[in-house]
Amino acid sequence: MVDDNELRKLRNAAVPAPGESAKARAFEAALRAYDQENISAVTQGSVGGLRLTERAQKLWSEIMQKKFIATPALAGLVALPIAGYATFHMLREQPSPFGGDEKITETLADKPATQKPTVAEPKQAPTALEKDKKADLDVESRDASDALAPAAPPNSESDAAGGAAQSSAPVSPTVSSRFDLKTYSGKEVEYGTLPTSRPAPAPSGEVSRESAGLMPNAPNAARANRVQAAEPKLMAPQQPAAIPADQIAPQEENRDRVQDFKTNPVHAALQDPVSTFSIDVDTASYSFVRGSLKQGYLPQADAVRVEEMINYFPYDWKGPESASTPFNSTVSVMPTPWNAHTKLMHVAIKGFDIKPTEQPKANLVFLIDVSGSMDEPDKLPLLKSAFRLLVSKLKADDTISIVTYAGDAGTVLMPTKVAEKDKILNAIDNLQPGGSTAGEAGIKEAYKLAQQSFIKDGVNRVMLATDGDFNVGQTDDDDLKRLIESERKTGVFLSVFGFGRGNLNDEMMQTIAQNGNGTAAYIDTLAEAEKVLVEDASSTLFTIAKDVKIQVEFNPDKVSEYRLIGYETRALNREDFNNDRVDAGDIGSGHSVTAIYEITPKGGGGEQIDPLRYGQATVNNGGVVNADEYAFVKIRYKLPNEDVSKLITTPVTSANEVASFDQASTDQRFSVAVAAFGQKLRDEDATAKFGYDKIMEIATAARGADPFGYRSEFLSLVRLASALGGNR
Repeated sequence: MVDDNELRKLRNAAVPAPGESAKARAFEAALRAYDQENISAVTQGSVGGLRLTERAQKLWSEIMQKKFIATPALAGLVALPIAGYATFHMLREQPSPFGGDEKITETLADKPATQKPTVAEPKQAPTALEKDKKADLDVESRDASDALAPAAPPNSESDAAGGAAQSSAPVSPTVSSRFDLKTYSGKEVEYGTLPTSRPAPAPSGEVSRESAGLMPNAPNAARANRVQAAEPKLMAPQQPAAIPADQIAPQEENRDRVQDFKTNPVHAALQDPVSTFSIDVDTASYSFVRGSLKQGYLPQADAVRVEEMINYFPYDWKGPESASTPFNSTVSVMPTPWNAHTKLMHVAIKGFDIKPTEQPKANLVFLIDVSGSMDEPDKLPLLKSAFRLLVSKLKADDTISIVTYAGDAGTVLMPTKVAEKDKILNAIDNLQPGGSTAGEAGIKEAYKLAQQSFIKDGVNRVMLATDGDFNVGQTDDDDLKRLIESERKTGVFLSVFGFGRGNLNDEMMQTIAQNGNGTAAYIDTLAEAEKVLVEDASSTLFTIAKDVKIQVEFNPDKVSEYRLIGYETRALNREDFNNDRVDAGDIGSGHSVTAIYEITPKGGGGEQIDPLRYGQATVNNGGVVNADEYAFVKIRYKLPNEDVSKLITTPVTSANEVASFDQASTDQRFSVAVAAFGQKLRDEDATAKFGYDKIMEIATAARGADPFGYRSEFLSLVRLASALGGNR
C-alpha cells in the first residue's frame, strides 16, 4: 500500500499541465491508481491525463515495485467499501435483521425508542421516482452524519484505502463532482473544494440512520448511546434555508399608495398674479424618503412632497408677542443659489408656543389597526412602543381611550385618566394582530368614544395608527373624506400616523388628516416616534389656529414670473381664500411653517414665458399703486373654537431683501437647502444643474444648533442620494 510520505513525494513531483490544477489532479490520480491499467499508464508518463516528470515516473515505479505484493489486497479493499455501501442501501429498504440480541432493531426514524420492535413486512420494489428521492435522501444523510460526527484521520492503511475508494464512487448530482478530500492525516488539504449545493433538510422527526448516528451491523447498545447523543440536535426546530450571498432575495410586491401630482408650473405674474394654497405641517414625506434612502434606493417622485421635507425641521422663526395673535409671519427675499437670474421669496410662520402649565386638558382616542398585516416588527410592536412614549408625556388628568379594528371594531379601553397609567399601558401591551381592516367601523367607534368624554375648551382628538388600506366597509378615499368632514364639525379632530412599508396608503392618510383638522406623520423608527409624540407633542396635539390659508399677489411691474416650491397637493382656488367653508391646514402650538417662492424680477433676463404683445400699458401707465412692492402676502385663519376667519397682511418690499444668499439667516439657508434637495429628488428642471454637492455645501454651512441631530441626519441623506443618483 502507498504510504503518506510516498504519496506526498509523488504529489510534489507533479508538473502542471496547461489549464489544470496540477497538484490536485496528480494527488487524486495517485489515490485512484490501484488497478493495473492505471499502473501501466503511470509507467508511460501520465496519470488521469496529467503529465509527470521523469522524477515522478521513477518514484512511482519504485513505489509499485515495493508494494506489488499488496496488489491483491488493494483489490479487496476497493471492493469492501463498495459492498458495504450496497448493503447499507439494502438496509434502508427494510430494517436490519442483524442485532446483538438477534432481534430486529428499529431506528428513531421508524418508531419512538420506547415502543416495542415489530417485524417489518417486505416492501415492493421501488419505482424510478422513489429511487430519485432516495438518492437525495442519501446525500442528506451523509450531510447530517458529517454534522453530528467530526471527521477523524484514518487510523490505518486500510481506512485510508477505504476512504479513497469510496471517494471514487458515483456522486449525487446535487453535490460537486470535484474530488473532495477535506483532510489527510489530520491536516487540511491546501487546494480545498468547490461549494456544494445541498438538498433541503428533512422534515422534523424524519431522521436517517446516519444522521442519528446509526450504522448497519452496529451493536444495539452502541446504537442506543449514539441515538441519545444525537437526539438534542435532531429535536431542534427547523430553521428557514438561508439565501445564498450571490442571490438576490425576491422582493414582496410594493402596494404603497401615494398621490400622483405634477410639479407647480411657472406662472406669468401679468396673467396670473395670485397664488393661493393651504398651509401644511405634515412631515410624513420626509420620514418616507429617509426610509427609502436608508434601504438603498431613491424614492419615487410622488412620494417627495417638498413642503413636508422643509417643515420637518424646527426653525427659530420669530413668534407672536402674545396668545391673542396665534402666529407671526416673516418674509424675506434673497438670491437663488441654483439660478443667478431669479430670487427666492421666503415666507416663515411661527405659531404661539403654549406653556405646559397653560396647555388645555386632552381627551385622546387611540384608534389602532390590529389587522394581520400589522404583524411585523416595524408595525404593531413599534406602534405600541410609540404610544407608550406618548402616554408618558401626558398629564395625570388627561383622558385616553383605545379602539382597535381588524375584521370589526372593538373598544379595548374605555375613557381612562392617565393617572391610571399602568392600566393604559397594560391595554397597549396586550394588543395582538389578526384579521382584515375595518377602518370605517373603527373611526365611527373612536369618534363615539371621543364624544362620550368630550372636554369643552380642551383637546379632543382621534389618533389613528395604521399601516395601510381600509379594506372592509367604506374604502373609497372620498367616502372617508365625507365621514371625517362630518365628524370634525363636532370639535373632534383627527391625526394619522403611518407605520411600516409595502402596504402604506399615504394618499388616504393625507386625505383624512387634511379633512380631519389634523396632521399626518410616518413613524419608521422609535426615534421618529419620540420626535413626533414627545418632542413635538405640543404642536401635534394642541391646535392654536385652523383653516390657515395663504394668498400671495405678485406685482407684475416688479415680478415677471413666479412658482411655488411644493404645496402641490394643497393648492386652492383664488376664490377659496375668502370662503370660510373651505377647509385648510392647522397650526399647532409652537409650529413652524415655511413656504418658498422662486420669483423672476422683471427685466432680470431669466423669464421662461414670452411676454404678451398687447396689454403692457395696464402696468406701465405710471398709475400703479405700491409699484415698489414685490408682492402682497395675506394669511387667513380661524381660532380653534371659531368659524369666522381673521386676516393678516404683509407687504413685501426691498426692505425685506438681503443682498446675498450668505447674508440670509442660518435657518433660512438650511430650509432652502432642504427645498433644493426635495426638488432634486423629484428631478425637477429648476435644480437639474444643481448638484448634491452644492446642496451639501449649503446645508453644512447652515447646520447651526442641532441638539437632536436632525440636520446631521439630513446631511447623511444627501450623501446617500448622491451615491444612489450618481451626483447628477
